Amino acid sequence: MQEYEVTEISRRIEGALEICRPYLRADAGDVKLLRFKPESGVVEVKWEGTCLICPMSVLTLRAGVERAIMRAVPEVKRVEAVGG
Repeated sequence: MQEYEVTEISRRIEGALEICRPYLRADAGDVKLLRFKPESGVVEVKWEGTCLICPMSVLTLRAGVERAIMRAVPEVKRVEAVGG
């Protein structure tokens, strides 16, 4: 059952990211879901494109991406950008 829950949560996380992507892509950026850690409620994402070098990426993560994910997936406690 745990496998199904993670898959379902990942699907809902991807749905939330799809809401954010048009805004990121407007500036040649993007975000990729790396993993969801159900034991801690942490989502790990990776910035792509211009988001890698953008000085506003921290604000975008907290006010945009994290907020959208947490609204769609109450199981998520935090979103972290890794590997970039």
